[in-house]
Amino acid sequence: MLAEPELKGVQTPRLFTAPPTFQSSAAQEAVELAAMAGLELFPWQQHVLDIGMRERADGKWSAFECCVNVPRQNGKGGIIEARELAGLFLLKEHLIVHSAHEFKTSRVAFQRIQSLILGHPDLRKRVKRVLNNTTETSITLTTGQSLQFIARSGGSGRGWTGDLNILDEAMSLGDDAMGALMPTMSAVPNPQLWYLGSAGIGGPSVQLGRLRRRAQAALEAGVPDPSLAYFEWSVDPHVDECPSGCTDHDGVDDPASWAKSNPSLGYLISHEFVRNERASLGSGGIFERERLGVGAYPSDEADTWQVIGEDAWRALAAAESAPEGEVVFAIDATPEQSHAAIAVAGRWRGGTHVEIAHHQPGMGWVVAKAKRMQEEHKPRCWVVDAGGPAGALIKELEDELGITVVSPKMREIAQAAGQFFNAVADQSISHIDQPPLATALAGAQKRPLGEAWAWARRGVGVDISPLVAATNAKWGLGVEVESGDVVDNVW
Repeated sequence: MLAEPELKGVQTPRLFTAPPTFQSSAAQEAVELAAMAGLELFPWQQHVLDIGMRERADGKWSAFECCVNVPRQNGKGGIIEARELAGLFLLKEHLIVHSAHEFKTSRVAFQRIQSLILGHPDLRKRVKRVLNNTTETSITLTTGQSLQFIARSGGSGRGWTGDLNILDEAMSLGDDAMGALMPTMSAVPNPQLWYLGSAGIGGPSVQLGRLRRRAQAALEAGVPDPSLAYFEWSVDPHVDECPSGCTDHDGVDDPASWAKSNPSLGYLISHEFVRNERASLGSGGIFERERLGVGAYPSDEADTWQVIGEDAWRALAAAESAPEGEVVFAIDATPEQSHAAIAVAGRWRGGTHVEIAHHQPGMGWVVAKAKRMQEEHKPRCWVVDAGGPAGALIKELEDELGITVVSPKMREIAQAAGQFFNAVADQSISHIDQPPLATALAGAQKRPLGEAWAWARRGVGVDISPLVAATNAKWGLGVEVESGDVVDNVW
C-alpha cells in the first residue's frame, strides 16, 4: 500500500483583509522581473504581491499598508526582494527604505538583493553605485533611484522622503520607529508601507498588534479595511491548539496545523524538520509561536481590564495584608519562557492573601529561589501546571529539592481561574497592589476550556505569569497534601 503523500502548505492566509477598490495589479510584471533575476516565487508569495500591488483607477495603490505575518523561514524575504526589484526597475520609486530591528538582518537582505541585481547583466548595467560600509548600505541606480538599508531606531530615516518603506522584523516595531519613518512619506504622491514579520512577541509588537486588530475588526464587521492588506498564516489558539493540561497535543502535532500556518511546508520546509523541531522545542510555547504563528500582541489602553475590573481589584489592596499560617507557592512562566514568577497564597482575616514573591526574566533562577524558599518557609505544597511553560521544572524541583509538587488537571485549571474570579467578586481575596500582578490583570483575557474558562496565555500581549501563579497558589490552599511548618513569612 502506497504511503499517503505529506500535506503541502496552505497557500492562502487564515486571517485576511484587503481594500475592495482596485482596477489592476502590477504584480505580474513584478513576478516576471523577479524570475528574470533568478527569483522564482511560490504561489502564496505571488498571491501576496498580487493583492498588495493592486492599483486604483487613479493610479494610486489600493492598499497604503500591506502586512505579512508568517512563521519564520517560509520565504517572506522573497516577497520583499520582488517588491524592491519592482520599485527600482519597473515603478521608478525614487527612494526605498528597507529597515529591520537589527542591522545584521538588513545587511543580509542587502546581500541577497545585491546578488539578484548584479547577477543579471541588464539589471547590473543600470547600477551606478553600491555602498556597504559603516556609514551607508545602499544600491543607487543611474537614474538616481536608491534602495537604502538601515536598522530601526527613534531617529533612523528622519529627513528622508521615501516612496516605499519596507519594515522587516515587524514583530519588533514600536512607536518610536514608526514616528521616525511614517512622516517621511507625507509628501509622496503614492507611498506604500510593507510590514513583514512573524508572530507577535508581546510588548515589542506594538505596531503589528495594531495592524492585526484592524484586520480582525474588518473580519468581524464583514467590511474590508479601506487601506490595509493583511495576510496571516497561523493556527487559531482557541480552536487548533490543545489547551494547557492536555496530554495528546493533537493541534500542535497535527500536520494539518503545520500546513495551515506554513505556506512553504513541503517546499522550503520539510515535515521531517518540523517533527524534529517539535521534539526539540517541547511544550513551552516556543514551537507554537515560531512554527504555528501563535503570537502575543499588546493591547491598546481601551482594551485593558476586560476580565476583572480595575476598580474592583484596587479596592482589595491592603498594605497590611500578609499570609497567616501555612502557605502555598506556585510557579508559572511565559509561553516563550522569557519570564517566570513565583507566587504565594495564604489565609488572612477569613479570606485569602495572594502575593508575587519573585518575578524575573528567564528561567535559570527559579530552582535556586525555590530551594531557599522551601528551606525557609516549609510550604504545604508547590503548584506547577505540568502542561504549562513551567512544567519542565517539575522533575528538577522534585528530584533535586525533594519538594512536593502538585499539578492541576485541566478541569482544575478552570476551577482555579473561576475561584480567583469569584474571590474578587465576593471580596474574599486581598493583595498588596504589586505592579506585576496589576499589569497581568490589566491585559488578561479568557480562553475557553471545556464548559468553563482559563487565563489565555497567548495573543494577549502581556506577561500573565504572575496572575497564573497567584491563581494556582490560591487553588493550592484547598489541595489535600501534608502541610509543613511555616518558619518565616518574609519573602
